Amino acid sequence: MDKKILKKGDSEFTGRITRRDLLKGTGLAALTGSLAGCGQTSGQAEYTPKIPIPTYESIGVTPVINCRGTYTIFSGSLMLPEARMAMVEASKRYVHMDKLMDGVGRRLSELTGAEWGIISTGCAACVVGAACACVAGADPEKMALIPDLRTMKNECIVPRNHRNVYDRAIWMAGLKMVEIETAEEMEAAVNDRTAMITFAGQSFGRGISLEDIVRIAKKHNIPTLVDAAAERPDVPNVYIEAGVDLVAYSGGKCLRGPQASGLLLGRKDLCQAAFLNLAPHHSFGRPMKGGKEEIMALLTAVDMWINGRDHEAEWQEWLKNFEYISEKITQVSTVKTEVIEPRGRANVAPRLSVTWDQNTVKITPGEVGDQLINGTPSIAMPGGRGGMSIMSYMMEEGDEIPVAKRLHEILSSAV
Repeated sequence: MDKKILKKGDSEFTGRITRRDLLKGTGLAALTGSLAGCGQTSGQAEYTPKIPIPTYESIGVTPVINCRGTYTIFSGSLMLPEARMAMVEASKRYVHMDKLMDGVGRRLSELTGAEWGIISTGCAACVVGAACACVAGADPEKMALIPDLRTMKNECIVPRNHRNVYDRAIWMAGLKMVEIETAEEMEAAVNDRTAMITFAGQSFGRGISLEDIVRIAKKHNIPTLVDAAAERPDVPNVYIEAGVDLVAYSGGKCLRGPQASGLLLGRKDLCQAAFLNLAPHHSFGRPMKGGKEEIMALLTAVDMWINGRDHEAEWQEWLKNFEYISEKITQVSTVKTEVIEPRGRANVAPRLSVTWDQNTVKITPGEVGDQLINGTPSIAMPGGRGGMSIMSYMMEEGDEIPVAKRLHEILSSAV
């Protein structure tokens, strides 16, 4: 299997579209040069669009500089240039979706070390597929009954402190959530109705341990699923190495694939069953349709994560941005900054804390946040009672300049 990584200057894709083009603005205008007519492939003549390609501004929408993080409400992260190129290439030809996912599964296995993998429309969609797989497997009769699980296993054990709003992706498939707190309670909760055990990776640190969950699950032959949406899919995979059966990630967060994509890794039989329970098959997950474009783009993003990105260089660039911002805004009386290192498993990137004496700089963090989001450029930045917090991960090259300028303007005008 060719493991070539697309880099700046590669002629295969960059004859009409450059890395700079892809990184600037919405990217839509840049893509029009490579969106060939139906059936065209790369190497054919440029295509002239028959209408003006819309931008956010042309429909009255203001883009934002994202200093918050990979929140879906702020459209996650921006796709890597290589992922965008893969999406454009995938859009030019037809493919049989079952055969595509089979090839993707093999490639994900090669890349990640997992037995198999699939790609769907988001981490939550992968969790839905995983839940269906744990309940019905690939049995067509059982699959047809979901979410009516009265005649099937219909319980999912979950540590109480791991409960969150994304549980809906499991109980919408008909499963009852059974809460536990300790290993002893988990052992006692297992019965012939137990279909799966689930947990949120970022919630570890208190209560039941990962080792105890895996031990109990293996003892009773119950599949395990971890929701690791905003975590790093590093190789070797910490969860699969520990014996977890399935791990779900967002494709549009740290991987920087399409926002409408998700990755499920783990046991081959369960991953393949999850795919059968999702689109394009006529099962419970039929509405969760991953297109060939998103699938190939996320596959590229996974390859880039493992083989193409310099994670240490990215980290140093984030810190450099913070240095620039700090230098500018600490010129305002009493303003202080501090780099906060990540402490958990999710959103592993440094943050910059910005605080000030509100008796001297007479403005609240909430008011600063309102002026930032409603100003020009529009900047999304969270604020609490103590000050502002800047997430480094979503800031693009050059964003540090307007961010520092606007913060300085707002804070200095309140002195």
